Amino acid sequence: VWNKSARKLVGYTPEEVMGKNLVQEFITKEYRAAVSAVLDKALRGKETANFEFPLITKNGVRIEVLLNATTRRDEQGNVIGVVGIGQDITARLAQEREYSKLIDTANAPIFGVDTLGRVNVWNKCAMRLIGYNTEEVMGRSLVQEFITDDFKTAVQAVLDQALAGDETENFEFPLITKGGARIEVLLNATTRRDEQGNVIGVVGIGQDITARMAQEREYS
Repeated sequence: VWNKSARKLVGYTPEEVMGKNLVQEFITKEYRAAVSAVLDKALRGKETANFEFPLITKNGVRIEVLLNATTRRDEQGNVIGVVGIGQDITARLAQEREYSKLIDTANAPIFGVDTLGRVNVWNKCAMRLIGYNTEEVMGRSLVQEFITDDFKTAVQAVLDQALAGDETENFEFPLITKGGARIEVLLNATTRRDEQGNVIGVVGIGQDITARMAQEREYS
């Protein structure tokens, strides 16, 4: 099977691909084993969703594909092959890399959580301010592990609101650094969405206002 969209994307006509070995002739070497494993599983009836791999077009351009591999059966239910439904995510991945680069080099602490509140963005400025490196925070619960007890409920409410599409500006709360110091942070919580507009998490852009608040208390 090789439809018009596959032809347009990859550049080969049906006549050029029919009967040829998909993995050996059209998949990059470093992904051949992984793609073969996905196809083998589908041939055993175990389908795979959202598998990312590269394809090389007829013109030699590398494109990134998101694949759903579905078992193909005949009328009697016997497995006769695999059908792959793909999506070209090359532009999306390039955009995500650019987005990550902008976040990482920003002159403000930026963190992000997924829909379960687990850290999935932690830029260099956040690392410098709070003291934890990326490996120490990724996948951990932001609220339960990095927010002081007296502010856990409030911070969780801000994240929940952003996950519901209601963003928050200028929310003040304390963070405890790796070294045990308490710092005051001013936060803007923004809803993060995928290309289809589905909410996939929250990005928080912070500002260290510890010195400013100390100055204000001194002034008062």
